[in-house]
Amino acid sequence: RIAELNYDVDDFVEAGSVLLRFTDVEQRSALRQANAQLAEARARQTESEEEYRRAQELKQRGLGSQRDLDRALAARDSAIARVASAESTIETAQQQLDYTTVKAPYAGIVTKRFVERGETVAPGQPLMSGLSLEKLRVAVDLPQTVATEVRKNPQASVVTAEGRVAATDITLFPIADPVTNTFRVRLELPDGQFGLYPGMFVKAAFAIGEAERLLIPAQAVLRRSEVTAVYVVGEEGVRLRQVRTGQQFGEHIEILSGLADGEKVALDPVRAGMAAKVATG
Repeated sequence: RIAELNYDVDDFVEAGSVLLRFTDVEQRSALRQANAQLAEARARQTESEEEYRRAQELKQRGLGSQRDLDRALAARDSAIARVASAESTIETAQQQLDYTTVKAPYAGIVTKRFVERGETVAPGQPLMSGLSLEKLRVAVDLPQTVATEVRKNPQASVVTAEGRVAATDITLFPIADPVTNTFRVRLELPDGQFGLYPGMFVKAAFAIGEAERLLIPAQAVLRRSEVTAVYVVGEEGVRLRQVRTGQQFGEHIEILSGLADGEKVALDPVRAGMAAKVATG
C-alpha cells in the first residue's frame, strides 16, 4: 500500500528524489530480525574460535585428543558459515526494504500519476510516468534526395532562438514512408539543453554541401529600426556601414553584403559610435 506520495503531474523532479513510498512495517521488522541473527551468529563465532584455540593448546600439551580438536574446528567452521548466511539475509532484507521506496531515475517532469496515497498496488502496475529534460531527441522527415546526402555526410544541428545546437548522434532509418516518400531521421541532442521541451516544433539544419561564408561576431552588429550596420575600422577611422545579414551560427553571424573579407569591425558598437562622433566633432 502507498504510504507517501510526494509529486503530482507537472511537478519538476530531480534525479534521485523519492517519488513515493510503500508501507514498510514488515520489511523493517525483517531487517531488525536479520540484524539480531547476525549479532548472535557473530557472538557464537567468537566463542567457537576461542574454544578451538583452547583445544589446540590442550592438544599441543598432550591434554586433549584429536577428536576434541576436530569437534572444535567443525564448530568454528559452522559458526563462520552461520555468520555468512546471516549477512546474506541482511542484504536480502535491505533490498526488500529498498524496494518500498521509488526514486526518480532521472531529472524531469511528471506527466502522469496512476495511483493515490493509501491505494494498494499490484506487481507490474504503473505508478508514474515522466519526461526527461536532460536527454532530448528530435525526429525529422527528410525527402529522399536530402536523405541521400545526409547518409553521405551525417552532420546536423537544431536551430533555436539562441543559435544552433549540434546533434551528438544521427540515426537515419533505412525505410521510407510509402505515402510521403520521406525518411525519418533522429537527432540526439547534448544533455542539459534548457529552453527545449518535449513536444516542441523546431527547425533542423543538415550539412549537404560546403560553401564559403563571411562571418563576424554577432555582437558587432548594430540594429536601429530597419537599419542593420557595423562600425568598420580603417585608416580613415571608424565609419558606420550598412550591411545585410544572413544566418546566425552560435556567436557569429553571416554577412551577405556590405563587408569584404579582411575588413575590421568594432566589437563594441556603442563605444565605436562615441569614438566616431568625437572624430567628426
